[in-house]
Amino acid sequence: MPFTGSYICTSFYTGLLNGVFDFSADTFKMALYSDTATLTAATTAYTTSDEITGTNYTAGGAAVTVTVTTQSTSNGTVVIVNPASVSWAAATFTARGAMIYDDTAAGNPAWMILDFGSNKSCSASTFTVTAPAATANSGLMTWGTVLNAV
Repeated sequence: MPFTGSYICTSFYTGLLNGVFDFSADTFKMALYSDTATLTAATTAYTTSDEITGTNYTAGGAAVTVTVTTQSTSNGTVVIVNPASVSWAAATFTARGAMIYDDTAAGNPAWMILDFGSNKSCSASTFTVTAPAATANSGLMTWGTVLNAV
């Protein structure tokens, strides 16, 4: 089934606990996919199947900067892991969604799937996947610990 939503890949959580993903040292990439791609929460690794082709797009996608920050809230501290926006200049192609994956770790494990909601096209222009602000309420991936005094 083609794109059905955006997901943190299920295998990411296990990989994170097992030290597969190193946000301070690894290289992450964003690959773009057509509307026939079957990427879901069960996706485990980068694949070339249904990856787009086009002017100024290279298979494997583009590097994406990932930031890890913390933010204090009224309920405790929240850790925010957020990829930066990614752009392809002077590009001509159509994409329905993206995968962010770890290009450094063995097997290129998948981190997240982004469903654009519909096909997005560009013609000899800049194509940008815009990341949300890295805040406790809008980051692509956040989690927190609430400590309660006993």
